[in-house]
Amino acid sequence: MNLICEVNRGSSVESTHHIIAVVVDELGRILFSSGEPSFVTCFRSALKPFQASSSVEIGATDQAGFSEDELALICASHNGEDIHTNTAQSMLNKLGLTVDDYECGVHPPYEKQAKHNLIKCNTLPTALHNNCSGKHAGMLCLGKFINNTKMYIELNHPVQKAIFNQIEKYANTPPVSIGVDGCSVPTPFFDMFTMAKMYQTFASLKHKELSVLYNAMTNHPYLVGGKNRFDTDFITAMNGRALSKVGGEAVQCVAIQTKQHGPLGMAFKVVDGNMRALAPSIISTMKHLDIISETELQLLRKYQSPEIKNHNKILTGTIRARIS
Repeated sequence: MNLICEVNRGSSVESTHHIIAVVVDELGRILFSSGEPSFVTCFRSALKPFQASSSVEIGATDQAGFSEDELALICASHNGEDIHTNTAQSMLNKLGLTVDDYECGVHPPYEKQAKHNLIKCNTLPTALHNNCSGKHAGMLCLGKFINNTKMYIELNHPVQKAIFNQIEKYANTPPVSIGVDGCSVPTPFFDMFTMAKMYQTFASLKHKELSVLYNAMTNHPYLVGGKNRFDTDFITAMNGRALSKVGGEAVQCVAIQTKQHGPLGMAFKVVDGNMRALAPSIISTMKHLDIISETELQLLRKYQSPEIKNHNKILTGTIRARIS
C-alpha cells in the first residue's frame, strides 16, 4: 500500500507528503503498511508514555503523591495553557523542587492565547511552559526517588539508564541509535514496526504501569495536548478505547482497542517532517481498516480533510490523505 497526503489548491495538487505507516496486532502481524516497516526514525515525544512508565513502575509517582491528571501531563506535549503550567507546578511542589530544577529549557506556549496573555502581562515564559515540562517533572520524580536530580538529562545518569532499560524491555531490542531531543534528554531511533508493536503493547493493557498511564491519558485528554490539538480531540472522540501521541518531525503513534482485531498499535511518520499530513493520514488508515465509527468520524471531521484558508479567510484548498 502507498499512503500519501495531498495538499490541494483549488482542484489541483500543489504538494505531496509521503507517509510511512505500520499497523500491527497482538501476534505481531502487520495489518497495514505503507513504505517499509523497517524504516528507521526517531521516536521523539511519541515515546513519552514509555519514558513515564519507569517512574510509575518503580513506585516514584506513588511516593510523590501524583494524581491521575498529573500522570497524564508526564505523557504530554502540551500547549502551555494555565491548566498545564499549574499542573506542572503542582508536581514540582509535591517533589519539593522549583522551576530552577528543570533542565528542559524554555519556549513560549504553543497556544496562541496563552502566548498573548504572557505578552500582555509583560511576563516571560518559564520552563513550565515548555511542552515537555510534565515529562521532566516525571524524570525529576524518578531522580528524587533515587536521590539524584542533578544533570538528569545526561545519557549516563541513573534516571536515563532506568528509562532506557524500560524502553528496551518493551522494544525487545536496543535502539538503532540515540540522539538528543528538543528538551535535551536522550531520544532513541527505532524501526517503525518496533514503534507500532510498542503501542500495541500499550493498547493491550497487560502491563500495570502502562495501564495506569493509558487510563490517565484517556481520562484527562486535555492535559495531553490542549486546545485545538489532535491528540486531545482524538482521545476525547475515541472515549477510552484509543489514544494517540505526537512527536517532533511528524511522528505519531496510536494505541487502539478494536472488536475486529483486538488491541492494535499504529505508527506514522511523514517522511519530510511536515506535521500537517499526520491527522488526515491516521484517519484515512483507520477508515481503510474499518476501525473507526461514523460517530467518531463526525467528532474528528475537521481533521479528516483540513481546510486551507488565506489571510482573508477565503478557502483556497484542502489537505487529503489517500491510500493506493
